[in-house]
Amino acid sequence: MIRSSARSRCRALLPVVFALAWPTMLEELMQTAVQYIDTAMVGRLGTDATAAVGSTTTVNWLVGSTIYAFGIGFLAAISQALGAKDGERARRVSAQSVLAVLVTGGFFTVLTVGLSDFVPAWMQVEPGLQPLAARYFRILYMPMLARTATTIFGTVLRAAGDTKTPMRIGLGVNLINVVLNFFLIYPKRTISVFGLHMTAWGAGLGVTGAALASAISFVFGGVAITVALFRHRSVSPRGRSIRPDWTVLRPCMRIALPNMLQRFATSLGYVVFASMINALGDLSTAAHTVANTVESAFYIPGYGMQAAAATLTGNAIGARDRERLRDLTALITALEVGMMIVSGGLLFAFAPQMVRVFSSDPEVIRLGSTVLRMVAVSEPIYGVSIVLEGMLMGAGKTRAPFIFNVAGMWGVRILGTWICTHFFHLGLVSAWACMIGHNVLLCILFVLYCRYGRWNPMIPPKKQQTPQQAAPV
Repeated sequence: MIRSSARSRCRALLPVVFALAWPTMLEELMQTAVQYIDTAMVGRLGTDATAAVGSTTTVNWLVGSTIYAFGIGFLAAISQALGAKDGERARRVSAQSVLAVLVTGGFFTVLTVGLSDFVPAWMQVEPGLQPLAARYFRILYMPMLARTATTIFGTVLRAAGDTKTPMRIGLGVNLINVVLNFFLIYPKRTISVFGLHMTAWGAGLGVTGAALASAISFVFGGVAITVALFRHRSVSPRGRSIRPDWTVLRPCMRIALPNMLQRFATSLGYVVFASMINALGDLSTAAHTVANTVESAFYIPGYGMQAAAATLTGNAIGARDRERLRDLTALITALEVGMMIVSGGLLFAFAPQMVRVFSSDPEVIRLGSTVLRMVAVSEPIYGVSIVLEGMLMGAGKTRAPFIFNVAGMWGVRILGTWICTHFFHLGLVSAWACMIGHNVLLCILFVLYCRYGRWNPMIPPKKQQTPQQAAPV
């Protein structure tokens, strides 16, 4: 009877989970599609252009993920406030997110633009490609304030259960990016549409045109998400002061700081990881760039479910609904594993065809397909850690994920890759094997922590150590 009741509750949660998850999935899908198109369009300019653009991708992750970490503190605070029916506190937290955008956006604008000439050298980019890579990086980060607004305000809206608005704005950003790519990357040329030949205007700016297209679309996204936030019924900061409110900021920062350190440390690890791969030569760099681009599409179910898990966990904790939290844990983990099995199977089956979209080089296709098929096997494993980390974000528990991610990144991926490439002189395949080892370790640590750890504030500390009373995964 108990099991039947639990199944009924899980079925009732399904529409709520998917209502929150599918817009995030579609947004991620569109972003990945545009990344695919960007890579393919730049790839037509040659391997050098692909390497110049891809060589600083991990630095983009470093900056972007650090900014996203600030949003996690606001996500936990707003979702829990709304779960407790405290709308005024949710709006006060939202007002403080505006302050966070202004401070962090301004800081990272100065930092990234100021260091743009040095980043390619630090990433061990070939000397002949460094000026092009530096120009691409500089243009990409000039609209940093708008990019910061898109990230943090989008997180605030998702915390309020509004995943559709960030999705719609993301679609607009991507559409602008693709259209501008078409006109800014290539020179004036003749194209054929349904058998009709016509002349298409083009600026012929190459890699620089791709950067300009992205920068302009970022500005649109930042303005649009800001307008949407101020018009939102539940979390609009309109009429609230954006001066520092430490009764709001302190708890947000206690949550955000470990997540920020985690994302900074792991993203810095991605930078080091990429620099070691760049040192293996142009073939490894190109294959790694293409494989990363292809692989990113297959994490979409994971990150969609992560967004839903974070918001619903915060709501359940704010409402002190322990039963709902337990049901959510079981349901969302099962859904995640099922979807990642499907996505991993597709990645394994069609890896060569996907790599061919971005490169015609036989060696790039061979090497890229090999590493993609390796990582496809670990997709369900990594998916579990993604969704459980989302639940911990909603609960405001970010210290344990910080420890797990840093240990996995630097203790397995970086150290393992360094040993494989420097002592055994192995190539890209060994580096991706270390990456898979990192993902497996994360899954094990998150499962153990969510099963036995002290993360659920609705369970007294002594009881929380009892496996039978911990939330099942």
